[in-house]
Amino acid sequence: MFKINIYVRFAIMAICALLTVYFAMDGSWVSAIITFVIFSFFVAGYILLGTVAGAAQYIQAGDFEKAENYLKLTLKPEWLYSANRGFYYMLQGTLASQKRDTAATKAAFNKALEVGLPSDNETAMAYLQLANIAATKNNWQHAQAQVRKLKGLKITEPQLKEQVRQFEKAIQQRGQMKHMQHRSRRKR
Repeated sequence: MFKINIYVRFAIMAICALLTVYFAMDGSWVSAIITFVIFSFFVAGYILLGTVAGAAQYIQAGDFEKAENYLKLTLKPEWLYSANRGFYYMLQGTLASQKRDTAATKAAFNKALEVGLPSDNETAMAYLQLANIAATKNNWQHAQAQVRKLKGLKITEPQLKEQVRQFEKAIQQRGQMKHMQHRSRRKR
């Protein structure tokens, strides 16, 4: 994927804007139109794609502060292309989970699911995160509901499949433990 650093993009946009004004004032209309088209191309890319790709790279590198700052440079998330909008909210949720802000994490992942994600793998990641949040709050019914939503997805990533299996196993073991505790109380 071709990606331009956001600061380089801003510099190109500023230079093109200045050149467009200069060429227009100079009477060089062809040059003014060309630089304006280039300027428009970079502005449209910034508005529709935002800073999602760059922020994702910083998250993969483990630099969450830079990722957060980079993500904040997105002009308006509502204007992003739909797939990028879903990723934007997923990245927001990931950053909120790093800060251990469960309310913001839950809100961001729910927003990502509401907007829609491009593949079942991303959708599964969001449902798994929501299931983990529910499990940490001992809301096992909600966690199981999220896992049921995972069943209808075609997950192709091996690591994600394994995480789902491990989570299902944890829910089953919790259910068995609860059943055993209930039986031991009845015998007393």
